[in-house]
Amino acid sequence: MLLDPGKLNKRIQIERPVANTAFKGAGSGQWEAVGKPVWAEVEDMLPSRGERLAGGINVATRPARVRMRYRAGITPDMRFVMGARVMPIVAGPAEIDGGDGLEFMVEDYSTAGSGA
Repeated sequence: MLLDPGKLNKRIQIERPVANTAFKGAGSGQWEAVGKPVWAEVEDMLPSRGERLAGGINVATRPARVRMRYRAGITPDMRFVMGARVMPIVAGPAEIDGGDGLEFMVEDYSTAGSGA
């Protein structure tokens, strides 16, 4: 699988979680940017039954594949942000193109159903 530089047409910000170290801060961490935004290819997966019930709320997932040039230090607990779209990493990184690139599977979430 080759990484096509011409398809790296989206700017994404890589973010990592930062834990709140306060005594009562458990679960209230923040996200911080890792370097500057990078060029990437973001390819949405074809629609399927991407809805599920989570705690009584119908949740829709939007899976996508993200490819970028190789960058050390990206771990599965990080996420990508592209405009208003926040995409937690659900699989990867996998090296592609002989180690010159990385590929990830990501998902962003929304409540499913009518907005009315």
